[in-house]
Amino acid sequence: MSSYPILDAHVHLWDPNRFHYPWLDSIPALRRPFLPADYTAACGPVPVDTMVFMQCETAFAQALDEARWVSALAKEEPRLRAIIPWAPLEQGENSLGYLEELARLPLVKGVRRLIQSEADPEFCLRPNFVKGVQGLARFGFSFDLCISHRQLANTIRLVRQCPAVTFVLDHIGKPDIKSRLHEPWEQEVRELARLPNVTCKLSGLVTEADHTAWTSQDLKPYLDHVLDCFGFDRVLFGGDWPVVTLAATYPRWVAALEWAVAGCTAEEQAKLFHTNAARLYRIK
Repeated sequence: MSSYPILDAHVHLWDPNRFHYPWLDSIPALRRPFLPADYTAACGPVPVDTMVFMQCETAFAQALDEARWVSALAKEEPRLRAIIPWAPLEQGENSLGYLEELARLPLVKGVRRLIQSEADPEFCLRPNFVKGVQGLARFGFSFDLCISHRQLANTIRLVRQCPAVTFVLDHIGKPDIKSRLHEPWEQEVRELARLPNVTCKLSGLVTEADHTAWTSQDLKPYLDHVLDCFGFDRVLFGGDWPVVTLAATYPRWVAALEWAVAGCTAEEQAKLFHTNAARLYRIK
């Protein structure tokens, strides 16, 4: 396990006693509070010194309160240095008022509005959604792209319409690792990486693999491809806790990633595990 401090750019914290998370209704293993003390215990020997909170898809009407709640948690958890909340970007220009509310919370550095769960494959290309994403630039907010691999082609079209916004591809675009699918994911990831305002988060791989039988070797071809496409200046580590626990302990996921990049330089590993995320999410 690494001796250098890690910036985890993808941490979920939730409390079903406080908020309703509809998606948890079908996942009993995760339908309980996961709070900073639980995260600390889950990290074990992994030396995390900085956390980025990622919205947890609470009921939309509660999403602003979720951001405020996490802001309050950060007063007791000094490692919590950035918040990426939900926002109704599909409202286009009408989402600006909501973004102004988020901008009043100093730790908010960007926004995530899930695309993966939308049945309409053209959702991310709807004119109002594109306008909502473009509006993030007014606040200096980044946009985390949470999509399935089937949505990559349209995601590329979205990003091309928003050159002033910094994008983060969560979970390397969720390729079907369990089925060993590579195309068209590989080709589309390479095309997305050609756009200079996109970075890629190395997270969520184990839950796209076979939950009970995955190996580090299963993950490595996907990691190698992303690193080849984006380079070490545009990748960042994400733990995806506690969702990761469906397929691995937190230390096992970190160990798998460290094994995959063991041949890289210390500077490259520092960029992946800390420096790039600090720059992207403007953490000082």
